[in-house]
Parts: sequence; structure tokens; C-alpha cells
Amino acid sequence: MLPLSHIPLQRIGYADGYALQNEHHEQVLASRASDTPELGRVLMIEHDPVITVTRRPDAPGHVLASEELLASQGVELHQTDRGGDVTYHGPGQLVCYPIIDLNAAGLRIHEYIRLLEAAVIATLGEYGITAHTDPDATGVWVEPQHRFESDQAAKICAIGVRVRRWITLHGLAINLNPNMDHFGLIVPCGLAGRGVVSIAEVLGVEHAPGMEELGDVLMGQLRVALG
Repeated sequence: MLPLSHIPLQRIGYADGYALQNEHHEQVLASRASDTPELGRVLMIEHDPVITVTRRPDAPGHVLASEELLASQGVELHQTDRGGDVTYHGPGQLVCYPIIDLNAAGLRIHEYIRLLEAAVIATLGEYGITAHTDPDATGVWVEPQHRFESDQAAKICAIGVRVRRWITLHGLAINLNPNMDHFGLIVPCGLAGRGVVSIAEVLGVEHAPGMEELGDVLMGQLRVALG
């Protein structure tokens, strides 16, 4: 088996996180031609408050707050080259960036996304949370919570990736206990009328795991899923 490294949890800004991803991407790519090839590396991140907007033509319209309001809330705005739409990241949310050589893993892009979803579902299952996928929307969902008027499932984990030279960038974000009011600044993932929920809301804050623990459990599930 090729090595899969775990880069421990750290809190950094989005731009610094993207630079860190690129650094590890270059190193994993370089390992292909070396005597020590790698399956990849998994970065666990907690970001400062930020809204990321993809290059989809309609994505900027899914940011509901003005620049002045974002500034007053301490929320940055960044364009991103991942897939998907508009997403919020912030303290209390576990952001996982797997830098995986898909050639080495023997995976296609859609298989890889399904693998990420399965790893998150298994991770949540460790805490007694039953989660599922949605055939019409990438990510991981849980059944409606009492605070939503909608009878639709609520998203607990957003997923958006990019592949360069068949090595992945970006990844997933699990809502542990972030500021849920910040999701009201956007149309999350461009899905109007769909709720967003956190582990702390499902289990209660007193029963929610710590950030490092959640990252360790997720890392274990990614190791299993990647063989």
C-alpha cells in the first residue's frame, strides 16, 4: 500500500489554506516519479469565517449579504476553483482537504466523490447520526430538524473538489458547531429552500465531539474507504 499521510488540524485563513493545498499537491505529484510514491495526504483545517464562490455564472448571485454586511460580521469573500457553488467555512466546521492521487487509488472522479460521501456517513454513524446522500445534490444530509419549516433533509456536510493532473484538491466540510447564522448570508450550495444543520444541533452541544476527535474519526474512515 502507498502511504496516506494525515496532516494534523490547524486553523488558518482560506488563502493560506489554498496555498498549503497547492504545496502538498506539488509534492504528491513529484512523488510519482520518485522512489517513494504516495497515495496522498489529508489536511484537516478549521478556517476563519469565509464565503467561497465558484466560477459558475450564477454563483455570485447566491451571496445574499453586501460587502459591508460581510465586513461587519468578520466574514471574508473569496473566489474558488473547486466544483460546486457558494459555501461558507468558519470556526466550528471541520474542513478536510484530501490531496489524493486518483491514478494510484484507481478511482474516477465520480467514484471519488461517492467515496467522500460514504466516509462522512460512516463518520457520523460513529456518533449515532443517520445520514444519507441525495441523488440530486452532492453532499451528506440528515432528516429534517425541528427548527426547519421545510420537510426536506438538511445538509450537514458540503463537498466540492477539483482535480489537477489526476490529483485532487479541496474536499469536504462537516458542520460540527459553527455559527449557523452565517449560513443565512448565502444560498448554501445554490440550493434554495434546503436547510443546513450541524452535529451540535442534532446531538446537543454537550454530546458533540471535539474537532480533533472528529478529524481523527474521519481520517480513519478515509483510510478504510481508500483501501
